[in-house]
Amino acid sequence: MEKKRSPWSWIPTLYFAEGLPNVIVTVVALVMYKQMGLDNTETTFYTSWLNLPWMLKPIWSPFVDIIKTKRWWVIAMQLLLGASLAGVAFTIQTSFWLQATLFCFFLMAFSSATHDIAADGFYMLGLSEHDQSLFVGIRSTFYRLAMIFGQGVLVMIAGNLQVIFRNSASNIKLSWALTFYGITGLFIAMWLWHRFILPRPSQDSPRKGVSASDIMAEFGHTLVTFVQKPYFLTAVLFMLFYRMPEGFLSKITPLFLIDNNSAGGLGLSPQEFGLVSGTVGVIGLVLGGILGGIVVAKDGLHKWIWPMVCAITLPDIVYVYLSYSLTGNIVIISTCLFIEQLGYGFGFTAYMMFLIYFAQGEYKTSHYALCTALMTLSLFLPGLVAGWLQEYIGYRDYFTAVMLLCSVTFVVTKMVHIDSEFGKKEENEWE
Repeated sequence: MEKKRSPWSWIPTLYFAEGLPNVIVTVVALVMYKQMGLDNTETTFYTSWLNLPWMLKPIWSPFVDIIKTKRWWVIAMQLLLGASLAGVAFTIQTSFWLQATLFCFFLMAFSSATHDIAADGFYMLGLSEHDQSLFVGIRSTFYRLAMIFGQGVLVMIAGNLQVIFRNSASNIKLSWALTFYGITGLFIAMWLWHRFILPRPSQDSPRKGVSASDIMAEFGHTLVTFVQKPYFLTAVLFMLFYRMPEGFLSKITPLFLIDNNSAGGLGLSPQEFGLVSGTVGVIGLVLGGILGGIVVAKDGLHKWIWPMVCAITLPDIVYVYLSYSLTGNIVIISTCLFIEQLGYGFGFTAYMMFLIYFAQGEYKTSHYALCTALMTLSLFLPGLVAGWLQEYIGYRDYFTAVMLLCSVTFVVTKMVHIDSEFGKKEENEWE
């Protein structure tokens, strides 16, 4: 009989391993490619395509259920993630570095998306319902810590190595190669740890008697029932356009922070970027999310939807201010990013709660997966053109245009239908 494993021995590391590849693909890759000489159009276009595996995740997630166990998928994907990280480190100094690193990042994105499916499924199988509730905050905390580590610490490490090696084109590549070799070692260590420490739940087994054709038929039925939901059109418009300003900001703000003053950017060093964006910004994001969860749980989504719309849009004006002031004061920059990310975290709660609300029903798990695919699409589409548009009109006009696009968020929120009681706790639950 297998020895019972404490959830503390594997949940923190499992969700740190889940969050780290995501932030590397979505943020660290942006900074790296910018430093290595790509312009904003190329950087945002190429890295936007890396979101594709997360967008298509609902299509292959059922196959994770019928092939092998969730534990097997977690272990296999972590090994593949380690290999893709090593691939970036190994190819970054070659003459074909762009094509090779993009391939490795895409492999990383695919492995990370599959790891998300398996890890979340394993979490439910490996814990009792009581422990699932108990550790939901722990898993979220370590996922956020992975964001701070990736977006903050890793970028700082690369920047410090560049100082040591004296900034030049070849040494920038060397600094990033060494950084990725280091993170490869960390990921292989987590793979080895999970290889031995993850429990083997008796419920963790492939679905027997289910074929691939059965899965595809089930997916087709899920898609039909999703389209037939009440208020489908306005819900899809909300899911696609509520975060439109963020879709345009998320690809450009890291580039704005590190771009030279002569190009209209703030000219932050990697160390400064890691501090203001990867640390202060992420802390604001986490606090905003916590606050959003508290107020929605108390009063319901319907009551807080409009304050959250204002919170996710209006603080974007800090980038208009920064693009005009071009201040080098780290305290001011950090304060601006903290305010914007605090508002985003608070406002994003409304979006995630709406996904849960719309997915309610007989196929809530599958419908929620389709909602998250639309969520990824909402960032994917703006990201394809964000860099081109910014280079065409400049940072100042770009951020002003983003503020104008915030009106779209207000319009789709006005159109959407939300039950006035959704998310609200019953009175006796507070007694």
